[in-house]
Amino acid sequence: MRVLMRPSSSNRAISDLPLEYVTGDLRDAASLERSMKGVKRVFHVAADYRLWAKRSKDIYDSNVGGTKNLLAAAKSAGIEQLVYTSTVATIAVDRPELPNEFTEAKLEEMVGHYKRSKWMAEKEALDAAKSGLPVIVAMPTTPVGPWDWKPTPTGKIILDFLNGNMPGYVETGLNFVGVEECAAGHLLVAEKGKVGERYLLGGENLTLKTMLDTLANITGLRAPVLKIPHGLALGVAYANTVFSRLVGREPGIPVEGVRIARHMMFVDCSRAKRELGFQAGPVSAALQRAVRWYEANGYIAKSRARRMARAAA
Repeated sequence: MRVLMRPSSSNRAISDLPLEYVTGDLRDAASLERSMKGVKRVFHVAADYRLWAKRSKDIYDSNVGGTKNLLAAAKSAGIEQLVYTSTVATIAVDRPELPNEFTEAKLEEMVGHYKRSKWMAEKEALDAAKSGLPVIVAMPTTPVGPWDWKPTPTGKIILDFLNGNMPGYVETGLNFVGVEECAAGHLLVAEKGKVGERYLLGGENLTLKTMLDTLANITGLRAPVLKIPHGLALGVAYANTVFSRLVGREPGIPVEGVRIARHMMFVDCSRAKRELGFQAGPVSAALQRAVRWYEANGYIAKSRARRMARAAA
């Protein structure tokens, strides 16, 4: 198996696997052409997953421009299958019924640069499929679990809870899925999916409060009880962003994150279960694996880790 890796990236999350590494970048079309020589199947799982960036153009360059480069390289190489990893965000919009793979959302419904860039990239992938490229779209919901080194914005929610940096919560909801099951779902998409189709890889629809209460049960730490109105949270996010720019650091409360949280991102994930045989395990188990991994890798403050240990004793 061949893996494309940027010169500045680390392979520590996959260093124990027998892989062939090639150096390149989604924004470097020539490197993609070199990396695809002799390849039959491509999994495009890379994305710039940030809810804030100094230059929003960087997000579009990677997510949209990079996808266009990869699709062109795949066509030139004559690949037999390309699984494109999109996101639940491209369809998780307000509708009378739960959105699913057949929900058509518009670009103007996408909140923030990450969502907009992924919507645009997914359209490129689906258009390529209509033009004859064998593209299938996998749509993870909100993966949780171990190996979130950065961490992602989702992982940061968990870590803010674990480290006591979450005084309250907003009323919102997401569909969560274990990251290992999400990875297995990609293989099912490749094995049983149909060209030009989308498949949601999700587990349980949970409110943020329920997710935090689950973490409290796992760790013995107290869940926040203060429900913060969205308007107040948005005001705090704007103030935090202004302050962060003044001191030259990333905001702890991204405005886009608060804006996204204004509605429940619940979805109907039954298609992948029905057509692919996809099975998602309990989200509580995935959250427990995440907590244990963060603890083992030093992401949790020692005082909080000691409190967790006392609760478990």
